[in-house]
Amino acid sequence: MKAYVFPGQGAQFVGMGKDLYENSPLAKELFEKANDILGFRITDLMFEGTDEDLKQTKVTQPAIFLHSVILAKVMGESFKPALVAGHSLGEFSALVSAGALSFEDGLVLVSKRAMAMQKACEKEPSTMAAIIGLDDEVVKRVCNEIDEVVVPANYNTTGQLVISGSIAGIDKACARLTELGAKRAMKLPVGGAFHSPLMEPARIELEAAINETVVSKPVCAIYQNVSALAETNPDTIKENLKKQLTASVKWTQTVQQMIADGATSFTEVGPGTALQGMIKKVDRSMPCESAKV
Repeated sequence: MKAYVFPGQGAQFVGMGKDLYENSPLAKELFEKANDILGFRITDLMFEGTDEDLKQTKVTQPAIFLHSVILAKVMGESFKPALVAGHSLGEFSALVSAGALSFEDGLVLVSKRAMAMQKACEKEPSTMAAIIGLDDEVVKRVCNEIDEVVVPANYNTTGQLVISGSIAGIDKACARLTELGAKRAMKLPVGGAFHSPLMEPARIELEAAINETVVSKPVCAIYQNVSALAETNPDTIKENLKKQLTASVKWTQTVQQMIADGATSFTEVGPGTALQGMIKKVDRSMPCESAKV
């Protein structure tokens, strides 16, 4: 069974989607629709902007979403997923591509998500760090022992767990995990503590928007970040989506479950190849490729 996966924040690059815009009338139509919905020409920033332009939260998340979703749509009949999943932001791309959300609703939610996360970041300075080379259980235990907000955020792949929390909490955790033998405990250049309790203001704001959005039954199972399980029930999908901003991204568990459920190959739809690298570390024998049109 063919699985399609969709990347999250950090995969952006200048020029992303320009080839689609120039070579596909459908892509051009959807990009222009996105410009109208967002109220600014995101295509100008995606195609001809700077790295700094793309780092703006209001640009980054919609840009990656648009590249992924429009690529899937341009693939047409060749896009026939048996299973889908997305990493953090990528979950919204997966939901649209699998028919659970409309293109318009997905883009509006992603835009609102970006703005809400930016406000939460400004309210309380916070950060994240990648911990490499330690067992997940050791990292979880250390997080629990620290008297600051610090939690496991992204279970990216075997031996790589990203933690999230207050600046003081992350500093203490990195020091302790280094003592315990982590190969690397590296703070990340991000604007805040995503997928932690510090995103609660953003979660509340996004929940209100999700409540007003129609979620349909997808054409195939979607493996959501919160559960790492196959979901097709619209009500369950909606409830899991509401929890996503403050819950861990169970990506390692998702890949393992998709393989256990019969995935025989993975295709990454969107910018970059980060997810393919993560999947290969879970199962070296698994065929992985980037989507092509």
